Amino acid sequence: MKVVLLERVDKLGKMGDVVSVKPGFGRNFLLPNEKALRATPANLARFEAEREVLEARNAEQAAKASEAGADVDGKSYIIIRNAGETGQLYGSVTGRDVAEIIGNPVERRMVVLEQPLKALGLTDVKIKLHPEVTITVTVNIARTEEEAARQAAGEDVIQTQMDEDRGQAEEANAERAEIASEMFEEDFAPESERQASSDEE
Repeated sequence: MKVVLLERVDKLGKMGDVVSVKPGFGRNFLLPNEKALRATPANLARFEAEREVLEARNAEQAAKASEAGADVDGKSYIIIRNAGETGQLYGSVTGRDVAEIIGNPVERRMVVLEQPLKALGLTDVKIKLHPEVTITVTVNIARTEEEAARQAAGEDVIQTQMDEDRGQAEEANAERAEIASEMFEEDFAPESERQASSDEE
């Protein structure tokens, strides 16, 4: 199916380009969302007649989107979620979650996530406010506000936790080894020492 684009579409082209697309993509996405028209002679003539108006409207919308996104671009947003010891979330963070935490002017459809986020940490997420205006925010997924602050400061909280757990396990093993060693020494002490020990009691 051939269509003429009414706005810039990623991986397809810019406004005014005539491109070939799969029929399903054209019928289900481009045409109903008014991103393109079928490239018939009548529609091409109509587009050329309205091109200046469309380009002016597009430029105005891009300017508004750029202005609205200026306050959001580069900001960091904290999302608190439950997660296991390895940092894997119980569930995931979706485009809807990102849009809700940011609020106006971001809508769910503007959040560019190839797949939901499923682990603790900092992730840069692109927000497409307009076909020609994209901003980036940082999503800080943590189990607590305190953990989020540590992550924002550059700490790998999962690695820190693993190091602490390893240290505690090593301490516990050392204590057990020491207790076992003392018991072993008592069991195999010379008869005279054991006799002296029992006489003292």
